[in-house]
Amino acid sequence: MNGREFKDAAFSQFARVAAAFGSPKRIELIDVLAQGERNVETLAAETGLGVANTSRHLQVLKGAGLVTSRKVGLQVVYRIAGPEVVEGYHTLRRIAEARIAELERVTTEFFGTLDGIEPIGREELLSRARAGDVTIIDVRPRAEFESGHIEGALSFPLEELAGHLRELPPGREIVAYCRGPYCVLSLEAVRLLRQQGRTAVRLEEGFPEWLDAGLPVETAAH
Repeated sequence: MNGREFKDAAFSQFARVAAAFGSPKRIELIDVLAQGERNVETLAAETGLGVANTSRHLQVLKGAGLVTSRKVGLQVVYRIAGPEVVEGYHTLRRIAEARIAELERVTTEFFGTLDGIEPIGREELLSRARAGDVTIIDVRPRAEFESGHIEGALSFPLEELAGHLRELPPGREIVAYCRGPYCVLSLEAVRLLRQQGRTAVRLEEGFPEWLDAGLPVETAAH
């Protein structure tokens, strides 16, 4: 193998990984799997795909070494192959945020529908939580909450929130968070809470960013 052949072979493998990231739904699958392992049916429900189509996308990701799978009883569950995969996804996201104006436009248009109230940053939330000024709710699925959550947060999965509003302390601002800056669960939670006359705001980012910043977390259900 000469130098030209080596470079062609090496760069073709880089392109293989890039091609695996080259589908919006496969990127979304990585985003979901970054929260923890899932079976195919759960991934299909979370991404709005059929089970067969989800399986095909997962095979592409697995072929590129981005995800792995294991059997749990009769089910196959998938997980991110390693932390560098999530780092690659976050790098892709940062490039798009810096270079693609359309991303900023659609993000501002979507998240700006909440009466113009700005989301709260993580440092401000930490300060206010320590002062006891807010109630923090985690609106992700309960399994994600139990594997790790912001210290002091309460688990109110979005689909259960409407039926448990009375359990939230009255008269205190509520801060809802979910998976990250492009997760819509916290937005829907804040909208529901405000419709019920509660004062609510969403965390600007989400649990992964809170964890990466080394801020206080808990890993057991509370």
